[in-house]
This record gives sequence, C-alpha cells and structure tokens, in this order.
Amino acid sequence: MNEWIRKSVEVANASKYLDRLHEVYPVIQEAEREIPQEIKSELKRIYNTKDDVALIKKLLELPKFPIKDPYVAFLRKKEIFLEYNPKTVHRIAETIRSKGFEAMMEGIGEPKVFSRQIGPIFKRWLPKLVYPILPESEFETSKGIVFLQGSNGELMNYANERLGCDLDKGPDFLAKVRNNYVIGEAKFLTDCGGGQYNQFEDALRLLRGNKGKAIKIAVLDGVVWIKDRTKMYRTVIQLEKTALTALLLKDFLESLK
Repeated sequence: MNEWIRKSVEVANASKYLDRLHEVYPVIQEAEREIPQEIKSELKRIYNTKDDVALIKKLLELPKFPIKDPYVAFLRKKEIFLEYNPKTVHRIAETIRSKGFEAMMEGIGEPKVFSRQIGPIFKRWLPKLVYPILPESEFETSKGIVFLQGSNGELMNYANERLGCDLDKGPDFLAKVRNNYVIGEAKFLTDCGGGQYNQFEDALRLLRGNKGKAIKIAVLDGVVWIKDRTKMYRTVIQLEKTALTALLLKDFLESLK
C-alpha cells in the first residue's frame, strides 16, 4: 500500500479526524439568498395569473429554481423550449403551485449546498499551511515550498504549457518544492455512491495521467478512508500513486525537500 494512503487510513480511523478536518472544510450555515422586493412582487403577480410559461420563464432567470426536476436544465438552454414542451412546463408549474407560493419563495431563497462550495473552501484553507501563494514570475524563481496563484483555468494552462501535463480541467492547486512540481485535486466525499463516486473518479483521472513532469496527487477526505468493503475504499487502498488526506498535505510537501 502506498505510504501516504496507509497514513491517511490511520489518521481517518483514529480519534478527532473529523474535528481536525473541520479546519479544512468548515460547515458554515450560509444565509438565504436575497430576493429583491420587486422580484417578489413580479413573481406574485405571475403566480396569480396561472400562466405556466410566464412563471417558469421567470423562475429560470433566477439563480435557484424552487424545486428539483430533471427537465429544468434542458429548459434553461433555450427559451423556445418552453413553447415546444407545454405538457412538461405545465407539469412543473403545477408541482410548484401545489406546494404554494410561500414554499416556492423558500425554494428560491435556499442557500448554496455544501457540496458546491468544497473547491473554494479548500482553496481558502491552503494559505493556512503558511506557504507563499505567488504569481507566476515569482513562483518560477522561488526555491522553497510555494503555491502558484491563479484560477483553476490558469493553473491548468501552466501545467499544460510549462509542464506538459495535458490536463483537460484545472487542478485545485499547483505547488513547487525545490525542483519538484505537485498538482493536486481535492475532494471531500460525504457518501459512497452516486455523484460522490463520480467525484472520487474525477480525482483518480488526474492520478492516471502519465504525461508531464509533475507529481500528481489526490487530496481525499471523508468516507473514502473508512475501513470497510465499499468500492471506494477497495479502490483507494490499491492505488500505486499518491492519495492522502488534506491533514497530511503539509507533511507530504515537506517530504519532497
């Protein structure tokens, strides 16, 4: 078993793992989304007209649709689809009306779910490792442990153009330790199936890439490290490349010195 995988299993199955992990991924209760009064008034007026198309059209303009429905994403693509699919629009509108106007407004105002904030949360934690996060010009010349400053896309461009990594998406961080480059994807996996397994596979795709002169690692946390017979755990313990908990990232970087 890879040394860092073994250490991560030990850390996660020992005392205070989640207590310590909360420093990396703090659960902050987001405030409800603000809805301007003029929007509320317009929604009330449209809601009372019983005009299905007008209601769904207005709701699709907002950041948060009030209900979960697998057909909504398609309707968002082009306004004409509302006219092309009257039965679907009516069904969705009826579902919304069956819950009442207040429930609709509560759905619109729901805060962002935690899973959609994980990437930004991890990036906000990185400075706590107390390594400089530098623009490209300074990053290139630095001799210590440093992170490259920039968006995921900018990190991808650097990894592809300077390191020849042939990535198709931006990593969560790119670090340099002396002459070693480290590219990492960070995931906090809260369950073992469905979309969470897809997130797990997304991190493994980075590890499977063999192009470029960078060390590729997966920074994984959550249920992936629980000793059991899940596919996720059985897969991670068989990896030859490095996967580790965020709690060991500093130790890993220091080991490259």
